Amino acid sequence: MKFPYLPVVIGGIITMAAFTMEYFQFELIEQFLVFAFWVMVPLVLSLFDDKNQTKAQLQVHFWLNRLYFPAAFLAFASMMASTTWQEEHTMIPGALSMGWLFFTLLIAVYGLLILREKGFSSIEEVAIAAGLIYFFFGGIWYSLYQFEVHLFHLAPKMSALSAVHFHYSSSMVPIFIGMLGRVMEKKKWYQWLVVIDIVGPILIAFGILFSRTVEVIGVTIFAVNITIYSTYVLMKVRNNVDQRNARIFLSISSLAVYAIMLVGLAYGINKKLGLFPISVADMVLVYGTLHAGGFVLCGLLGWLAVKPGVKA
Repeated sequence: MKFPYLPVVIGGIITMAAFTMEYFQFELIEQFLVFAFWVMVPLVLSLFDDKNQTKAQLQVHFWLNRLYFPAAFLAFASMMASTTWQEEHTMIPGALSMGWLFFTLLIAVYGLLILREKGFSSIEEVAIAAGLIYFFFGGIWYSLYQFEVHLFHLAPKMSALSAVHFHYSSSMVPIFIGMLGRVMEKKKWYQWLVVIDIVGPILIAFGILFSRTVEVIGVTIFAVNITIYSTYVLMKVRNNVDQRNARIFLSISSLAVYAIMLVGLAYGINKKLGLFPISVADMVLVYGTLHAGGFVLCGLLGWLAVKPGVKA
């Protein structure tokens, strides 16, 4: 599977329906989870569909491809059971979500196999492995959300927020930075980029649960990390990539990061001055669209066009 046309087309149709049809009654945060289930994940899987995998990696990747559709349908059915059909008991949506939890565990196993093969000698592979492992954390939080488990006395919506956090930034940024490491000449600062990239999501998650201060620190260093990545892609990688599609998508993905920061800055200024009546929901919609459709989707399409292999 060089490009997952069928899964992405089907997933795109389902995602569009989830975003536009009132029947589903999904909240915005749930809609972005649907996007992760149906669009992001099949693209991620296709990034690692190459002949240079070990036998164990090939076996796990085979089952990931075979189990993807059932897992995505179960995750979607779980959300419909809790939101659209409004099941009174959490057991049904919770049980359905376990299919996605198992699938993300399998993704994490693939990440661990990368670590076993390369160890910590290839720092870019460590970043990629970390991104794949973080998907499992997203699966855990999604199941907690569907079971409505009040972990640490948090509201279920915080579990949904954590699920989005680990399906998006926590997973995708390390994978993108790992792909960057596969094509660039190693720089001393790159190792720090990877280290911060792995630690940052944990700090953010810990901060969401326990400490606003820790969350702010985690978000700040993570944002700086993403900015460094995006700037390097725009200045160096984009000009050294032969594929036109890759240059376009990677440029859009990187520019989306700056757009996200400008939107956040504008929202903060507007909140202080009260210039325009912009709600938090409006801000989340704009931010989420730029992040999911701009940074993540275009980044995936760009790196898929390049599809850098593992360095010897």
